[in-house]
Amino acid sequence: MAKKNQTLGEFIIENQASFKYTSGELSRLINSIRLAAKVVNHEVNKAGLVDIIGAAGETNVQGEDQQKLDVYANEKFIQTLTKRNIVCGIASEEEDDFIEVNSQDENHQNKYVVLIDPLDGSSNIDVNVSVGTIFSIYRRVTPVGTPVTIEDFLQKGNEQVAAGYVVYGTSTMIVYTTGDGVNGFTLNPAIGTFYLSHPNMQFPEDGKIYSVNEGNYIHFPLGVKKYIKYCQEEEGDRPYTSRYIGSLVSDFHRNMIKGGIYMYPKSSKNSNGKLRLLYECNPMAFLAEQANGKASDGFGRIMDLKPTELHQRVPFFCGSKNMVEKAEEFMKEFSE
Repeated sequence: MAKKNQTLGEFIIENQASFKYTSGELSRLINSIRLAAKVVNHEVNKAGLVDIIGAAGETNVQGEDQQKLDVYANEKFIQTLTKRNIVCGIASEEEDDFIEVNSQDENHQNKYVVLIDPLDGSSNIDVNVSVGTIFSIYRRVTPVGTPVTIEDFLQKGNEQVAAGYVVYGTSTMIVYTTGDGVNGFTLNPAIGTFYLSHPNMQFPEDGKIYSVNEGNYIHFPLGVKKYIKYCQEEEGDRPYTSRYIGSLVSDFHRNMIKGGIYMYPKSSKNSNGKLRLLYECNPMAFLAEQANGKASDGFGRIMDLKPTELHQRVPFFCGSKNMVEKAEEFMKEFSE
């Protein structure tokens, strides 16, 4: 039973037995992510004082401008995960291809791969708005002790063994699941320890917030346009409130606590959507379903999609169950 103000370390040890692969490796992996998050948090919090804000002058594989903190966070998470001899492979938004992790032990038995968005919403750093880290963990499908292959990463979301995010905001939190509910831990910066502050997090079944970049309205499919108009109608408990931060972690976190829907649909500008299936949509979908929410591409379950490439993009609708189902109704009725 989760106890409020329990440390993250205590929680991991106490709940290790509830995980079906109880070898201790996953616990060490979560601990590694905790350590890297604290290092990145320290840098994020002094971003205005040192030369680490602004563009790094490079673009990533998505063609997006890399921010200096993108590069820093990517390096720190990769360093922390590789040095602890836990994972056999890592895929990152900031890397063109997956990284094979070679253990110092020739007979290494590492079973896990990690997919990560090291700093989601990093363009918000310059204006002091919340950003985050998203991670997804799978057991490899190729034989243990052999080099990882792309097949270890191209797994459906329903094969995830753990997923979560770190939100660097007014307080820093780690929120994660291993398939047994969702729990949130808040960092006490005075002593550098995460404490359980949000046990058994749940999406309200209904909400009053819709989160979408309405500046792209003209480019959206007809079903999305109709749903947005539905949200704005004055009827029953509507109109809903529009809230959009532009950081998936922050928008998702708010909607999970208050009730709402997040949408990043396909558009005439982005025919497949903009968010990445493997290290943005799948981990958030896993969290949503574990917290009584729902995640869809507008027509079906996100976690049932079979990935075909590492940086694959998909449309994304996620949040309170009834709101997502209503959005799906509009998508199906007005499919073009």
